Amino acid sequence: QLVESGGGLVQAGGSLRLSCAASGRTFSSYTMGWFRRAPGKAREFVAAISRSRVNTAYVDSVKGRFTISRDNAKSTVDLQMNSLKPEDTAVYYCAARAGPVHTIEYDYWGQGTQVTVSS
Repeated sequence: QLVESGGGLVQAGGSLRLSCAASGRTFSSYTMGWFRRAPGKAREFVAAISRSRVNTAYVDSVKGRFTISRDNAKSTVDLQMNSLKPEDTAVYYCAARAGPVHTIEYDYWGQGTQVTVSS
């Protein structure tokens, strides 16, 4: 089970930190990712981090602004979002996959948390 938290309403230029808590499985065995779905748009890959934290990946639009991290001891993965823009407004989803870093194929999904950035 994956449960996201930390979403909310923030002004453009502000910051939010999303967190995802995992339970029921061996967290350290999974690559973790964050995705988002904006109104009227398809789900989009945002960031991913490997099991060992060595490898990360980001969509170009968030590079330099967002940082993904994980704590295998606490079974959590976070997404620090800085310099937020209105176009970052979306429902953000945490996801897990039993394999290397990937931008599409994930096995487990959270319910999502809403992030709204006002201009």
